[in-house]
Amino acid sequence: MRTPPVATAPLLRWLAAHAVPGVEVHDPLTGGHTRLVPTAAGPATVTVRLPADDAPAVVATVTLPPGGDRATGLAEVARRLHGWLDLGTDPVVVDAWLARDPVLAPLVSARPGLRVPGSVDGLETALFAVLGQQVSLGAARTFAGRLMAAFGTPAPSSGDLGLRSLPSADALVEAGPEALQRAVGVTSARARALHAVAAAAADGLDLGRDADRAGTRAALLALPGIGPWTADYVALRCLGDPDAWLPGDLVLRRALGAATAREAEARAEGWRPWRGYALLHLWTAAVFA
Repeated sequence: MRTPPVATAPLLRWLAAHAVPGVEVHDPLTGGHTRLVPTAAGPATVTVRLPADDAPAVVATVTLPPGGDRATGLAEVARRLHGWLDLGTDPVVVDAWLARDPVLAPLVSARPGLRVPGSVDGLETALFAVLGQQVSLGAARTFAGRLMAAFGTPAPSSGDLGLRSLPSADALVEAGPEALQRAVGVTSARARALHAVAAAAADGLDLGRDADRAGTRAALLALPGIGPWTADYVALRCLGDPDAWLPGDLVLRRALGAATAREAEARAEGWRPWRGYALLHLWTAAVFA
């Protein structure tokens, strides 16, 4: 279930633009978006179709892995979809708060109910965020696809789509940064950052929506190759922090006309505690409009 309204078109464009080969399949004709969703019994294959504003719920077609309890598996899928598509936010409250600002007011009016795309797997999104550092979205998708092709596990539930599930953090740690670099084609520094995130997760770093946000952000910043942009992106998408803000992001700064990260930080102070939604409005207007 979700709280209307939902700005469906921007969310669909985001999902399509960020779809990683071998991980997600977006059908532009139907708007259906298919990917694997982790459950205790293994990955389920899920196709979501986003509703019009007057529909009661997201439509999801779920193929569960064999052997698990069906009710438990469906509950796990529903929980993850809820966070992934940001279905629990009351957009009326968020929109009313942000619309007080003259810069955001026309953006909110154009896209009421804009959601912050989350994550179905915190480690997956964090690793892909590392691969997206200082490169284009297309390059980031290519790198992520190579990672999954080399280390991911084929999921029988995906049938002819041939989707692959994320390897465990332990498996990535065991592979080592040199193997990651060879497989993905990134710099040695980026491969070490990728390996460091996997090692932190293997050691118990919580990258889910229930994690301690301040503690997780601090732990990420202590890792080699992880700066504020990546830590805050993880806070936004993996941890579900509605106030996450990426003041150093170049697209955001251009949209705000801010010369520095400090200016972007100061400009957004009045948008607390919903800066994450302001960020999505500015990104959407600049990139996906």
